Amino acid sequence: IHAGVYYTPGSLKARFCLAGNQATKTFCDQNNIRYDTCGKMLVATSELEMARMRALWERTAANGLEREWLSAAELREREPNIIGLGGIFVPSSGIVSYRDVATAMANRFQAKGGEIIYHAEVSVLTEHAAGVVIRTSQGREIETATLIGCAGLMADRLVKMLGVEPGFIICPFRGEYFRLAPRHNRIVNHLIYPIPDPAMPFLGVHLTRMIDGSVTVGPNAVLALKREGYCKRDVSFTDTLEIFRSAGIRRVLQNHLLSGLGEMKNSLCKSGYLRRVQKYCPSLTVNDLQPWPAGVRAQAVSPDGKLIDDFLFVTTPRSIHTCNAPSPAATSAIPIGAHIVSKVQALRASQSNPGRTLRAARSVDALHAAFTR
Repeated sequence: IHAGVYYTPGSLKARFCLAGNQATKTFCDQNNIRYDTCGKMLVATSELEMARMRALWERTAANGLEREWLSAAELREREPNIIGLGGIFVPSSGIVSYRDVATAMANRFQAKGGEIIYHAEVSVLTEHAAGVVIRTSQGREIETATLIGCAGLMADRLVKMLGVEPGFIICPFRGEYFRLAPRHNRIVNHLIYPIPDPAMPFLGVHLTRMIDGSVTVGPNAVLALKREGYCKRDVSFTDTLEIFRSAGIRRVLQNHLLSGLGEMKNSLCKSGYLRRVQKYCPSLTVNDLQPWPAGVRAQAVSPDGKLIDDFLFVTTPRSIHTCNAPSPAATSAIPIGAHIVSKVQALRASQSNPGRTLRAARSVDALHAAFTR
Protein backbone atom coordinates (compact mmCIF):
# COMPACT_ATOMS: atom_id res chain seq x y z
CA ILE A 1 0.00 0.00 0.00
CA HIS A 2 2.07 2.91 -1.31
CA ALA A 3 2.19 6.30 0.40
CA GLY A 4 2.99 8.48 -2.64
CA VAL A 5 6.68 9.27 -2.19
CA TYR A 6 7.93 9.54 -5.76
CA TYR A 7 5.21 11.21 -7.80
CA THR A 8 5.14 14.71 -9.24
CA PRO A 9 3.13 16.96 -6.89
CA GLY A 10 -0.32 17.61 -8.29
CA SER A 11 -0.17 14.69 -10.74
CA LEU A 12 -2.88 12.05 -10.85
CA LYS A 13 -0.44 9.56 -9.33
CA ALA A 14 0.34 11.84 -6.39
CA ARG A 15 -3.32 12.71 -5.73
CA PHE A 16 -4.76 9.23 -6.24
CA CYS A 17 -2.03 7.46 -4.27
CA LEU A 18 -2.46 9.71 -1.25
CA ALA A 19 -6.23 9.22 -1.31
CA GLY A 20 -5.92 5.54 -2.18
CA ASN A 21 -3.63 4.77 0.74
CA GLN A 22 -6.40 5.58 3.20
CA ALA A 23 -9.23 4.34 0.95
CA THR A 24 -7.56 0.93 0.61
CA LYS A 25 -7.13 0.60 4.37
CA THR A 26 -10.75 1.63 4.93
CA PHE A 27 -11.93 -0.93 2.37
CA CYS A 28 -9.87 -3.60 4.11
CA ASP A 29 -11.37 -2.66 7.48
CA GLN A 30 -14.89 -2.87 6.02
CA ASN A 31 -14.23 -6.29 4.50
CA ASN A 32 -12.10 -7.89 7.25
CA ILE A 33 -9.00 -8.04 5.04
CA ARG A 34 -5.73 -8.22 6.94
CA TYR A 35 -3.13 -5.54 6.24
CA ASP A 36 -0.07 -4.17 8.02
CA THR A 37 1.00 -0.52 8.04
CA CYS A 38 4.66 -1.44 8.46
CA GLY A 39 6.15 1.70 6.88
CA LYS A 40 8.72 2.17 4.12
CA MET A 41 12.44 2.89 4.50
CA LEU A 42 14.22 4.68 1.64
CA VAL A 43 17.95 3.94 1.84
CA ALA A 44 20.79 5.95 0.26
CA THR A 45 24.10 4.12 -0.23
CA SER A 46 26.19 6.81 -2.01
CA GLU A 47 26.62 10.58 -2.10
CA LEU A 48 24.72 10.69 -5.39
CA GLU A 49 21.82 8.86 -3.78
CA MET A 50 21.99 11.19 -0.77
CA ALA A 51 21.48 14.14 -3.13
CA ARG A 52 18.58 12.34 -4.79
CA MET A 53 17.16 11.51 -1.37
CA ARG A 54 17.15 15.20 -0.41
CA ALA A 55 15.05 15.87 -3.50
CA LEU A 56 12.68 13.07 -2.44
CA TRP A 57 12.49 14.64 1.02
CA GLU A 58 11.17 17.84 -0.55
CA ARG A 59 8.80 15.90 -2.77
CA THR A 60 7.30 13.96 0.14
CA ALA A 61 6.57 17.27 1.84
CA ALA A 62 4.92 18.62 -1.31
CA ASN A 63 2.80 15.46 -1.48
CA GLY A 64 1.60 15.89 2.11
CA LEU A 65 3.31 12.85 3.61
CA GLU A 66 4.47 12.29 7.15
CA ARG A 67 8.15 11.31 7.06
CA GLU A 68 11.31 11.16 9.15
CA TRP A 69 14.94 11.78 8.14
CA LEU A 70 17.36 9.18 9.50
CA SER A 71 21.12 9.30 9.91
CA ALA A 72 23.23 6.22 9.15
CA ALA A 73 23.23 5.30 12.84
CA GLU A 74 19.47 5.80 13.19
CA LEU A 75 18.90 3.71 10.07
CA ARG A 76 21.04 0.88 11.47
CA GLU A 77 19.18 1.06 14.79
CA ARG A 78 15.82 0.66 13.03
CA GLU A 79 17.11 -1.93 10.55
CA PRO A 80 20.16 -3.84 11.89
CA ASN A 81 20.59 -5.79 8.63
CA ILE A 82 20.51 -2.72 6.37
CA ILE A 83 23.42 -0.36 5.69
CA GLY A 84 23.35 3.13 4.19
CA LEU A 85 24.50 6.71 4.56
CA GLY A 86 21.01 7.75 5.57
CA GLY A 87 17.34 7.13 5.01
CA ILE A 88 13.80 8.45 4.97
CA PHE A 89 11.10 6.61 6.90
CA VAL A 90 7.52 6.92 5.60
CA PRO A 91 5.15 5.40 8.19
CA SER A 92 1.93 5.24 6.12
CA SER A 93 3.17 2.60 3.62
CA GLY A 94 1.84 -0.89 4.18
CA ILE A 95 1.26 -4.38 2.84
CA VAL A 96 -1.84 -6.35 1.89
CA SER A 97 -2.82 -9.23 -0.38
CA TYR A 98 -4.30 -7.56 -3.46
CA ARG A 99 -5.75 -10.91 -4.42
CA ASP A 100 -7.92 -10.61 -1.30
CA VAL A 101 -8.78 -6.99 -2.12
CA ALA A 102 -9.74 -7.83 -5.72
CA THR A 103 -11.82 -10.81 -4.58
CA ALA A 104 -13.75 -8.63 -2.14
CA MET A 105 -14.36 -6.02 -4.86
CA ALA A 106 -15.56 -8.71 -7.26
CA ASN A 107 -17.93 -10.06 -4.63
CA ARG A 108 -19.39 -6.62 -3.98
CA PHE A 109 -19.74 -5.97 -7.71
CA GLN A 110 -21.64 -9.24 -8.15
CA ALA A 111 -23.79 -8.50 -5.11
CA LYS A 112 -24.86 -5.26 -6.86
CA GLY A 113 -25.98 -7.27 -9.89
CA GLY A 114 -22.77 -7.23 -11.92
CA GLU A 115 -21.71 -10.24 -13.99
CA ILE A 116 -18.09 -11.35 -14.41
CA ILE A 117 -17.38 -13.32 -17.59
CA TYR A 118 -14.09 -15.20 -17.57
CA HIS A 119 -12.05 -16.56 -20.50
CA ALA A 120 -13.66 -14.12 -22.95
CA GLU A 121 -11.20 -12.71 -25.49
CA VAL A 122 -12.41 -9.46 -27.07
CA SER A 123 -12.08 -9.74 -30.85
CA VAL A 124 -14.15 -6.82 -32.20
CA LEU A 125 -15.38 -3.52 -30.77
CA THR A 126 -17.94 -1.45 -32.66
CA GLU A 127 -18.86 2.00 -31.38
CA HIS A 128 -22.08 3.65 -32.56
CA ALA A 129 -24.26 6.54 -31.48
CA ALA A 130 -26.06 4.56 -28.77
CA GLY A 131 -23.17 2.54 -27.32
CA VAL A 132 -20.53 -0.09 -27.99
CA VAL A 133 -20.93 -3.67 -29.23
CA ILE A 134 -18.37 -6.14 -27.86
CA ARG A 135 -17.76 -9.38 -29.71
CA THR A 136 -15.64 -12.16 -28.27
CA SER A 137 -13.65 -14.92 -29.93
CA GLN A 138 -16.02 -17.34 -28.25
CA GLY A 139 -18.94 -15.96 -30.30
CA ARG A 140 -20.62 -13.92 -27.58
CA GLU A 141 -21.99 -10.44 -28.31
CA ILE A 142 -22.55 -7.85 -25.59
CA GLU A 143 -23.90 -4.33 -26.03
CA THR A 144 -23.29 -1.55 -23.54
CA ALA A 145 -24.15 2.12 -23.37
CA THR A 146 -20.66 2.97 -22.07
CA LEU A 147 -17.56 0.80 -22.29
CA ILE A 148 -14.92 1.07 -19.56
CA GLY A 149 -11.62 -0.42 -20.70
CA CYS A 150 -8.90 -1.42 -18.24
CA ALA A 151 -6.94 -3.71 -20.52
CA GLY A 152 -3.43 -3.25 -19.14
CA LEU A 153 -0.95 -4.80 -21.56
CA MET A 154 -3.56 -4.64 -24.34
CA ALA A 155 -4.81 -1.10 -23.63
CA ASP A 156 -3.55 0.44 -26.88
CA ARG A 157 -4.92 -2.42 -28.97
CA LEU A 158 -8.34 -2.10 -27.35
CA VAL A 159 -8.47 1.61 -28.21
CA LYS A 160 -7.40 0.85 -31.79
CA MET A 161 -10.30 -1.60 -32.14
CA LEU A 162 -12.58 1.44 -31.91
CA GLY A 163 -10.79 3.07 -34.84
CA VAL A 164 -9.02 5.58 -32.61
CA GLU A 165 -5.28 6.29 -32.70
CA PRO A 166 -4.33 6.09 -29.01
CA GLY A 167 -1.27 8.35 -29.18
CA PHE A 168 0.96 5.85 -27.36
CA ILE A 169 2.15 2.25 -27.56
CA ILE A 170 2.40 -0.23 -24.71
CA CYS A 171 5.93 -1.49 -24.11
CA PRO A 172 6.06 -4.57 -21.85
CA PHE A 173 8.76 -4.66 -19.16
CA ARG A 174 9.08 -7.89 -17.20
CA GLY A 175 9.77 -7.45 -13.50
CA GLU A 176 11.49 -10.52 -12.10
CA TYR A 177 11.38 -11.37 -8.41
CA PHE A 178 12.92 -13.75 -5.93
CA ARG A 179 11.68 -14.81 -2.53
CA LEU A 180 14.15 -14.94 0.34
CA ALA A 181 14.73 -18.25 2.09
CA PRO A 182 12.31 -18.63 5.04
CA ARG A 183 15.11 -18.14 7.58
CA HIS A 184 15.19 -14.50 6.44
CA ASN A 185 11.50 -13.79 7.05
CA ARG A 186 12.49 -11.39 9.86
CA ILE A 187 15.49 -9.83 8.12
CA VAL A 188 13.73 -6.45 7.84
CA ASN A 189 11.13 -4.63 9.90
CA HIS A 190 9.88 -2.36 7.14
CA LEU A 191 9.70 -2.18 3.35
CA ILE A 192 13.23 -1.40 2.15
CA TYR A 193 13.63 0.65 -1.04
CA PRO A 194 16.76 2.02 -2.71
CA ILE A 195 16.86 5.61 -3.95
CA PRO A 196 15.68 5.42 -7.59
CA ASP A 197 17.19 7.03 -10.65
CA PRO A 198 14.82 9.95 -11.40
CA ALA A 199 15.38 9.44 -15.14
CA MET A 200 13.66 6.05 -14.99
CA PRO A 201 10.07 5.17 -13.98
CA PHE A 202 11.24 2.08 -12.06
CA LEU A 203 11.92 2.08 -8.32
CA GLY A 204 14.80 -0.38 -8.23
CA VAL A 205 15.22 -3.78 -6.61
CA HIS A 206 13.70 -3.62 -3.13
CA LEU A 207 12.89 -5.88 -0.17
CA THR A 208 9.16 -6.31 0.39
CA ARG A 209 7.61 -7.85 3.45
CA MET A 210 4.58 -9.89 2.39
CA ILE A 211 1.38 -10.30 4.37
CA ASP A 212 2.05 -14.06 4.67
CA GLY A 213 5.32 -13.35 6.51
CA SER A 214 7.72 -13.97 3.63
CA VAL A 215 10.08 -11.41 2.06
CA THR A 216 10.49 -10.89 -1.68
CA VAL A 217 13.31 -9.23 -3.64
CA GLY A 218 12.68 -7.27 -6.82
CA PRO A 219 11.73 -6.31 -9.37
CA ASN A 220 14.19 -5.58 -12.11
CA ALA A 221 12.91 -4.20 -15.44
CA VAL A 222 13.66 -6.27 -18.56
CA LEU A 223 12.19 -5.63 -22.00
CA ALA A 224 9.74 -8.50 -22.63
CA LEU A 225 9.50 -9.86 -26.17
CA LYS A 226 5.85 -10.77 -25.66
CA ARG A 227 3.04 -8.64 -24.29
CA GLU A 228 2.27 -11.28 -21.68
CA GLY A 229 5.84 -12.54 -21.44
CA TYR A 230 5.99 -13.62 -17.82
CA CYS A 231 8.86 -16.07 -18.46
CA LYS A 232 12.26 -15.48 -20.07
CA ARG A 233 11.45 -17.99 -22.81
CA ASP A 234 8.18 -16.25 -23.79
CA VAL A 235 8.63 -14.70 -27.24
CA SER A 236 6.03 -13.50 -29.74
CA PHE A 237 7.21 -12.66 -33.26
CA THR A 238 4.25 -10.29 -33.73
CA ASP A 239 4.85 -8.46 -30.46
CA THR A 240 8.62 -8.26 -30.99
CA LEU A 241 8.14 -6.85 -34.49
CA GLU A 242 5.71 -4.25 -33.16
CA ILE A 243 8.18 -3.23 -30.44
CA PHE A 244 11.07 -2.62 -32.81
CA ARG A 245 8.89 -0.97 -35.46
CA SER A 246 7.88 1.69 -32.94
CA ALA A 247 10.04 4.80 -33.27
CA GLY A 248 9.09 5.77 -29.71
CA ILE A 249 10.23 2.47 -28.20
CA ARG A 250 13.42 2.48 -30.28
CA ARG A 251 14.23 5.92 -28.91
CA VAL A 252 13.59 4.74 -25.33
CA LEU A 253 15.91 1.78 -25.84
CA GLN A 254 18.56 4.01 -27.39
CA ASN A 255 18.37 6.60 -24.60
CA HIS A 256 18.63 3.93 -21.89
CA LEU A 257 20.91 1.47 -23.67
CA LEU A 258 23.44 0.94 -20.87
CA SER A 259 20.84 0.53 -18.13
CA GLY A 260 18.81 -1.78 -20.38
CA LEU A 261 21.82 -3.99 -21.06
CA GLY A 262 22.54 -4.04 -17.34
CA GLU A 263 19.00 -5.19 -16.61
CA MET A 264 19.32 -7.98 -19.19
CA LYS A 265 22.66 -9.09 -17.72
CA ASN A 266 21.29 -9.21 -14.17
CA SER A 267 18.24 -11.11 -15.42
CA LEU A 268 20.51 -13.83 -16.79
CA CYS A 269 23.04 -13.73 -13.92
CA LYS A 270 21.65 -14.17 -10.41
CA SER A 271 24.89 -12.91 -8.84
CA GLY A 272 24.52 -9.60 -10.70
CA TYR A 273 20.95 -9.29 -9.45
CA LEU A 274 22.16 -10.07 -5.92
CA ARG A 275 24.81 -7.33 -5.98
CA ARG A 276 22.09 -4.71 -6.41
CA VAL A 277 20.48 -5.89 -3.18
CA GLN A 278 23.78 -6.28 -1.33
CA LYS A 279 24.38 -2.53 -1.71
CA TYR A 280 22.03 -2.07 1.24
CA CYS A 281 21.62 -5.66 2.58
CA PRO A 282 25.12 -7.20 2.40
CA SER A 283 24.40 -10.37 4.39
CA LEU A 284 22.34 -11.99 1.62
CA THR A 285 23.87 -14.70 -0.58
CA VAL A 286 22.94 -16.25 -3.92
CA ASN A 287 21.50 -19.28 -2.12
CA ASP A 288 19.03 -17.01 -0.33
CA LEU A 289 17.28 -16.12 -3.62
CA GLN A 290 14.48 -18.57 -4.35
CA PRO A 291 12.22 -18.56 -7.45
CA TRP A 292 9.15 -16.31 -7.41
CA PRO A 293 6.66 -15.36 -10.18
CA ALA A 294 7.43 -12.38 -12.40
CA GLY A 295 5.09 -9.57 -13.37
CA VAL A 296 4.89 -7.53 -16.57
CA ARG A 297 4.59 -3.74 -16.44
CA ALA A 298 2.44 -2.21 -19.18
CA GLN A 299 4.41 0.97 -19.82
CA ALA A 300 2.90 3.52 -22.19
CA VAL A 301 5.44 5.16 -24.52
CA SER A 302 4.75 8.31 -26.52
CA PRO A 303 5.60 8.57 -30.25
CA ASP A 304 8.55 10.86 -29.44
CA GLY A 305 10.11 8.29 -27.12
CA LYS A 306 9.00 9.42 -23.67
CA LEU A 307 8.02 6.96 -20.94
CA ILE A 308 4.61 8.32 -19.93
CA ASP A 309 4.88 8.83 -16.20
CA ASP A 310 1.37 9.69 -15.04
CA PHE A 311 -1.86 7.73 -15.21
CA LEU A 312 -3.39 8.16 -18.67
CA PHE A 313 -7.03 7.93 -19.79
CA VAL A 314 -8.37 7.97 -23.35
CA THR A 315 -12.02 8.84 -23.99
CA THR A 316 -14.27 8.33 -27.02
CA PRO A 317 -17.95 9.34 -27.24
CA ARG A 318 -19.04 6.00 -25.75
CA SER A 319 -15.96 4.63 -23.98
CA ILE A 320 -13.31 5.41 -21.36
CA HIS A 321 -9.98 3.58 -21.27
CA THR A 322 -7.40 3.41 -18.51
CA CYS A 323 -4.26 3.30 -20.66
CA ASN A 324 -1.27 3.82 -18.37
CA ALA A 325 -1.72 2.44 -14.88
CA PRO A 326 1.54 1.09 -13.48
CA SER A 327 2.39 1.34 -9.78
CA PRO A 328 0.83 2.82 -7.67
CA ALA A 329 -2.35 1.82 -9.52
CA ALA A 330 -3.28 -0.95 -7.06
CA THR A 331 -3.07 1.48 -4.12
CA SER A 332 -4.92 4.06 -6.23
CA ALA A 333 -7.63 1.68 -7.47
CA ILE A 334 -10.54 3.24 -5.57
CA PRO A 335 -9.72 6.86 -6.56
CA ILE A 336 -9.11 5.68 -10.13
CA GLY A 337 -12.57 4.09 -10.05
CA ALA A 338 -14.11 7.34 -8.80
CA HIS A 339 -12.25 9.24 -11.55
CA ILE A 340 -13.67 6.87 -14.17
CA VAL A 341 -17.14 7.33 -12.69
CA SER A 342 -16.80 11.11 -13.04
CA LYS A 343 -15.82 10.65 -16.69
CA VAL A 344 -18.78 8.32 -17.29
CA GLN A 345 -21.09 10.90 -15.74
CA ALA A 346 -19.63 13.60 -18.01
CA LEU A 347 -20.20 11.39 -21.06
CA ARG A 348 -23.69 10.59 -19.84
CA ALA A 349 -24.53 14.27 -19.48
CA SER A 350 -23.52 14.87 -23.10
CA GLN A 351 -25.47 11.95 -24.53
CA SER A 352 -28.92 12.48 -25.96
CA ASN A 353 -30.53 9.04 -25.54
CA PRO A 354 -32.35 9.24 -22.18
CA GLY A 355 -33.27 5.55 -22.01
CA ARG A 356 -29.72 4.35 -22.37
CA THR A 357 -28.48 7.18 -20.15
CA LEU A 358 -30.71 6.05 -17.28
CA ARG A 359 -29.49 2.46 -17.51
CA ALA A 360 -25.86 3.61 -17.59
CA ALA A 361 -26.48 5.88 -14.60
CA ARG A 362 -27.85 3.04 -12.49
CA SER A 363 -24.87 0.86 -13.34
CA VAL A 364 -22.33 3.60 -12.63
CA ASP A 365 -23.99 4.69 -9.40
CA ALA A 366 -23.92 1.08 -8.18
CA LEU A 367 -20.22 0.81 -8.99
CA HIS A 368 -19.44 4.11 -7.29
CA ALA A 369 -21.42 3.19 -4.18
CA ALA A 370 -19.78 -0.21 -3.92
CA PHE A 371 -16.22 1.08 -3.78
CA THR A 372 -16.20 4.66 -2.51
CA ARG A 373 -18.66 4.93 0.31
